[in-house]
Amino acid sequence: MMIDKVAGVNPLNNLQETKRTNSAKSVRSSSDEISVSKEAKAMSEAYYLNKVAEETPDVRTDLVEQIKQKIRDPNYLSSETIAATADRILSAYGF
Repeated sequence: MMIDKVAGVNPLNNLQETKRTNSAKSVRSSSDEISVSKEAKAMSEAYYLNKVAEETPDVRTDLVEQIKQKIRDPNYLSSETIAATADRILSAYGF
């Protein structure tokens, strides 16, 4: 049994009737362009800053070590140092 038509359509006729074109249509070249909104730029910067914050350690060990060295010095803890520290703490809280 030979099948030459599928549902009344002869696929060979469709292929034989196609014509080749030798002339290429002129291709118009234009430069592509994208634009990024201000919101997207802000979101990108926020994402970058968040990544930097995640990678930065919370404790600065170099400063902690400096403070430990100062506290070990018996001359460091004086009434002036304690008063200055207390003033800084209170000013940080707005008092």
